[in-house]
Amino acid sequence: MKQKAIINLLLVSSMFLMFSGKTQAGDVAAAKEKNSMCAGCHEIDGYRASYPTVYNVPKIGGQHAEYIAKALEAYKSGGRSHPTMTAIALTLSEQDIKDFAAYYAGK
Repeated sequence: MKQKAIINLLLVSSMFLMFSGKTQAGDVAAAKEKNSMCAGCHEIDGYRASYPTVYNVPKIGGQHAEYIAKALEAYKSGGRSHPTMTAIALTLSEQDIKDFAAYYAGK
């Protein structure tokens, strides 16, 4: 009886860990579906935006996922300021942010 209880506990624990990790991670495939708003600036080598002033758009492919997520959260909360990025970040859910962070970290 004890052995069965231990096996059940291990199964439940492993399922919890498996599913909790999945919800924490970003979904690269989901980000690819939503990426058009980012790719227009961040996936063109040497691209320069002209609003609000002319500047080079940072290349974010290959950055750490945590950095990308924190940057998007900062734009969303007002900790960082840029009109276009703030407008986009305000539309993103927590999962969207994780998805984009995973997508760009893997580029």
